[in-house]
Amino acid sequence: MHIFVDFFQAQPVFYLSSIFFIGLVVGSFLNVVIVRLPIMIERSWKEECCNLLDLNNSNTKQDEVFNLLNPPSHCPFCKKKIKIIENLPLLSYLLLNGTCSNCNKKISLRYPIIELVSALSVCIVAHFFGVSIQAFFAICLTWALIVLSAIDLDTRYLPDDITLPLLWLGIILNIFNIFTDIDSSVLGAVLGYGVLWTVYSFFKLITGKIGMGHGDFKLLAVFGAWFGWQNLIPIVILSSVIGILVSIVLMIKKSYDRSKGIPFGPCLAFSGWISMILGPYIISAYLNAII
Repeated sequence: MHIFVDFFQAQPVFYLSSIFFIGLVVGSFLNVVIVRLPIMIERSWKEECCNLLDLNNSNTKQDEVFNLLNPPSHCPFCKKKIKIIENLPLLSYLLLNGTCSNCNKKISLRYPIIELVSALSVCIVAHFFGVSIQAFFAICLTWALIVLSAIDLDTRYLPDDITLPLLWLGIILNIFNIFTDIDSSVLGAVLGYGVLWTVYSFFKLITGKIGMGHGDFKLLAVFGAWFGWQNLIPIVILSSVIGILVSIVLMIKKSYDRSKGIPFGPCLAFSGWISMILGPYIISAYLNAII
């Protein structure tokens, strides 16, 4: 292990190039998770409801296997199985001119965008954290945040299947002081959930409307667990500013639906990611501004 660490430290360009390539490959898998996980969750909900009410769930076949691996990747239009050569991250999209090789229907631009965002974001993380255990877990968190953001944009919810394991992982990591001390981690998890829950409760009490989902509470708790309570205020402020700016842009373009609002998860995810990288600088600037 030390041999690989020493090699990557001595060859930073090769290290970042390797991370970029891995980011592209994983980004391709993230696209699968983004599409399939919400379907899997909804099917699970339906099955639980049918079992509870003793009803027959006729919407899915009993012998149908649907998970992150099965059925194999296929065109959403003609259902043709995608060959390995057609599934090369980013490259295949460019070679196929963004279309299916069988039916020539346009493939969503989001697939290469997710792959590229995955590769670039983990390269930035690797650059800031270097060759370290922090870099490994920060990269894993980055991938999880990309999935959560995309799912929230599509469905307006943040799956517990991702947020809750991340919450516990953050606390476990900080038992060993990976990102912060354990006291700051536990307090951060508690306050992270409590702050947004309090805002949610007051907003609902005053307006009678639901301002955000419970997934947002859990995501802020994740950041508290990973990086400590000290990062919560900067994350909340930055995510709120981003949310306001996005709302203004949407209103100017007349594409803002007041009844639906905007998903707050991507704003939180981006703010938490920025805090992960620039946390010490942000906290220092924040303290200097208020003192």
